[in-house]
This record gives sequence, structure tokens and C-alpha cells, in this order.
Amino acid sequence: MVVAGMAIAGLALGACGGGTGAGSAAGGGSTGGGGSQGPTTIKLVAAEYSKEHTKAFWDAFAKTYKEKTGNTLDVQIVSWDNIDQQSSTMIQNNQAPDILNLNAYASYAKDGLLYNSDEVLPAAAKSDILDTFVKYGTYQGKMYGFPDLSSARALFYNKALFKQAGITNPPKTWDELEADAKKIAATGNVGYALPLGPEESQGEFSMWLFNNGGDWKADGKWTINSDKNVQTLTFLKKLSDEKVTQNNPARTNRADAFDLFKSGKAGMVIGFSPLAGALDQDKKVDYGVAPFPSNDNTESKTFGVTDYLMAFKKPGNQAAVKAFYDLYYQPDQVNTFIKAEGFLPVTKSGVQQFSSDPKLKVYLDTLPNARLTPTDDPTWDKVKLAVQQNLGKAMTGDPKAVLDDLQKTAENAG
Repeated sequence: MVVAGMAIAGLALGACGGGTGAGSAAGGGSTGGGGSQGPTTIKLVAAEYSKEHTKAFWDAFAKTYKEKTGNTLDVQIVSWDNIDQQSSTMIQNNQAPDILNLNAYASYAKDGLLYNSDEVLPAAAKSDILDTFVKYGTYQGKMYGFPDLSSARALFYNKALFKQAGITNPPKTWDELEADAKKIAATGNVGYALPLGPEESQGEFSMWLFNNGGDWKADGKWTINSDKNVQTLTFLKKLSDEKVTQNNPARTNRADAFDLFKSGKAGMVIGFSPLAGALDQDKKVDYGVAPFPSNDNTESKTFGVTDYLMAFKKPGNQAAVKAFYDLYYQPDQVNTFIKAEGFLPVTKSGVQQFSSDPKLKVYLDTLPNARLTPTDDPTWDKVKLAVQQNLGKAMTGDPKAVLDDLQKTAENAG
């Protein structure tokens, strides 16, 4: 998930969903054969970005898809808290959906389970997708990860709490961030909301390590326990030890951190455009957005995120799957979904369309060159899960030992 940094407002806490369209296939999977063999039912398992918009969009999409193609789209919406496990179980039980919305695809591409872009993605759609997402969606020279929406992260700060603490400008270095967080904590508020819980700790850590000269991989090798990354995680533990974060960052998910900021109790948090949208709607917090502080005296790095709509190979489903992408990447579909959810575009035409919104300019300017996690590595989904489950242990343990263990997990995951 995706630009200026906070967890999505209203992120679902439980699975919801069900079938859409008459004659949906129980348990998912294709019925009939595409094209000349008659109408086909394909199943979409999609992540819930918001309770207000996600299911409503996909239900409407399924209706349009039925009208235009004669095929049926069976829609199941699943919470981000559960979709990794649920989709993994489906695939292990040979009940993979035809289309899966998830933030990692390469392991399935490696196993030969997915269609590549040459097989199901219309040429016009592929040529419109931003180059950075084509790059990260490509495994061994073929594109398998088709982006649905994107985001980029930035530092959100509470102007009222800054003023109360005597802070005039957002921090530009980690030392300044730490000093500002201490001043805000002295007023009885949370200086910096630090989410290292299992929902998206890899996203939080990415923003920090990118801005300390670190990375997950370098020259094709895992560098999780590099000196730079150990320094980064040690700094985060220091913030927690100094009591300038909320209690127990290891159990705090990004939605919790967002809620803290939206309630006016946190001075700073990493967020993105959906957070801004929620804050603008609530009108309770006077906030600013700034580039995230750098610790290596270089220009601030933007952590970008995209999620994917990957297509599983099944007998007779190719034509129906291609028709799905042909419809989804129409500007009136993909951009409608992205705008409703408050995210950023994944296409060149989308960037042009969204550029008329001045509030998105800070994100759109950096989006084409955003740095992502290594979703093009087939072991990333295993590494990501280990990071989500274990990174927070560094807050009460040894940061180097935690990263050493994650390094071993990555090296043994292939």
C-alpha cells in the first residue's frame, strides 16, 4: 500500500464480502470456457481499502463487467488484516481466485501460476502504466504484477502541537525529529506515532531505512542487517525508550497510529494522501505535510507503494481475465476507484488527470521515481511476513539480533 504516509482511514478490521452476480461459482474458480464456449464466471479476491468505497466499487464494476462481456465476476472482499493468510490458504488448497488483489506477486510468478502481461493485459493499458510500476511488477523479464493504485509517504505534523511545544518548522534531520518529539511529549502528547505492528511494519521501516542510506537489497543480495539498517532500527528503539512514541510500538498498527494523529494527540506520523483526505473531512486537526527527514545528508527519499491485481492461470479463463483488465484500466474505472479511496494513480493518463488537484502535487511530483520494497523478488512475501511479525521485537530487545534473524530468513527463503 501507497505516498504521503498514513494508514488508510477506516481500514477494515474484519473480512467482509460475498458473491456478486447471479450464478457466481461457489468457492471461486472458472466455469465454462472463455470466448466461444460461452459466458464464464471468474472470481476476484480484493483487499478492503475502506468500508465506504471498496465493496461498492467492485460491486458496480461487476455489474458493468457483466453488461459489457456477458461474463460474471464473483467478488470477495477481505480485510488487509487477513488477506495474506486467506489468499495463501486458497492457493495451497488449489482454490486460487482468478484475480487476486495483493501487495506481493513474484512468488506466484516464479511458480508459474500467473499470466504475464503479454497474455492478458491489453497493450494500451500496459503502455499507460507508469514505468516505475512496470519495473517493480516485472519478474525475469515478464510483467506479472498489474498495479491497482499507489501511494507515497511523507511526514504529517500537527501544527497546533508544534506551536504549543514552541516548534516553528517541521524537522529536516533525525536529530531535529527526536528533539521535536521530546518537546511534544513534554506537553503530554505523543511526539511521534510509531507503528511497528504486524499490519505494515515493513512500510514504516522502509521510509526510515531509505532515508538513512539503507535498503532491503543491494546488488541482488539481501542487506536487511546492514550497518545502516541496524543504526536505523536502533534509533527507533531509542525513540521508544525515550517515551516520545506511544506505548508499545510493536503492537501498534498504522491504522492505530493514524487514529492517534486524527485525534490530535500525536505530533508526527508518516502518512499518505488517504490520511490527508480523512483529516480534511474531519476538520479537527490543523496539519502540514513535509518531506520525511533524512539522516544521511541527502535529499529526502519517498517510499512508494502499489498493490497488484494478479491473474492466475486456469483452464478457460484467459479471455474473461483479459476482459477484466481491459475494463479496469479504462480511465473511468481505475481512476474512479483510486479517487474514491484517496490514493494516487498508477497510469500516465491518471497523473495528468489528478494533477489538477493542488493537494496531490507533492505526491505526484515524486511518484514516478518512488522507491518500493522488493516486490519483484519471489521470496519477498515470506520476508515481508517475517518482518511484520518480528520487527517490533526490537523495541524490547536487540535491534541487531532482530535484523540478523530476518536476514537469515531472507537468505533461506529462496
